[in-house]
Amino acid sequence: MVNGLDGSTQFEQVAAPVPRRRPPVAVVIALLVATIAVFIVIRLVTDVPHLVQRTVPDDDYNRRYVEHPWQAYLHIVAGAGFLGGALLQLPYRIRRGSYAAHRRRGRVLVVLGAVTAIFAVAFGLPFAFGGRGEATATLVFSAWMLACLLLGFRAARRRGFAAHRRWMVRSFATALAVGSIRLWIGLFQATGLLDLRSSFAPAFWIAFTMHVAFAEVWLRTTRPPPEATPSLSATGLHGREGR
Repeated sequence: MVNGLDGSTQFEQVAAPVPRRRPPVAVVIALLVATIAVFIVIRLVTDVPHLVQRTVPDDDYNRRYVEHPWQAYLHIVAGAGFLGGALLQLPYRIRRGSYAAHRRRGRVLVVLGAVTAIFAVAFGLPFAFGGRGEATATLVFSAWMLACLLLGFRAARRRGFAAHRRWMVRSFATALAVGSIRLWIGLFQATGLLDLRSSFAPAFWIAFTMHVAFAEVWLRTTRPPPEATPSLSATGLHGREGR
C-alpha cells in the first residue's frame, strides 16, 4: 500500500511467488525409485508365504527367489539400501550440511553397493531367467558398477572430489537402471513384442546402456557443485573438515 500524489491510497500489485519446479531428472529418479519399491513389495508378498510354509511357486520366474533366497535377498536388500542412501549423498544441499557425516555414510554405501553388484552376479548369472543375454548383461554392468564404486572411493581418499563425484554418479545411475529394466519388460509385454522370458535380455541391455550413457551426458552438460571444482578440491578444505 502506498500514498498517491493526490493523497489517495493506492495498492501495489505484488507478484505471486513462482512455485519451484522439480528438475526433470528428479522426477525420473523418483519414478524409477518408486518402480523399484513396488517390485520389492511384490517380491515380499510373493516370496514370504512360500518361505514360511516351505513351499515352492509353480512358475520358473518366482521359483528362483524362493529356492535361492540368500543370493536374491542380499542383492535386493543391499541394493535398496544403496539407492536410499545415495539419495542423501548426491544432492549438494544435503551434502554440504556435514561432510563428516557424508563420508561416514559414503563408506557404508560403498560396501552396500559392492554387495549389490557381487550378489547380482551370484544370483543373476546361474539363475538368469532370460538366459545368456541377461546373464551377460548382469556380469558386464555389475562389474562396471563395482569399478565405479572402487574408483570413487579411491578418488575420495586422494581428495579428488571432482573425480569422486563423477564415479559415484555413475554407480548410482547404474544401480537405478533396475527400475528401467522393469519398465522395459512391462512395455515389451504390453505391446506384445516379447513374452516375459524373452523380454529380459533386451530389457537388461537397453536399460543399463541408457543409464550409463545418460550419466555421461549429464556429467558433461551440467555445472558441478562448488566442492567439485578444481580450485576447491585442490585446497583440501573438505578433507580437513571433521578430522
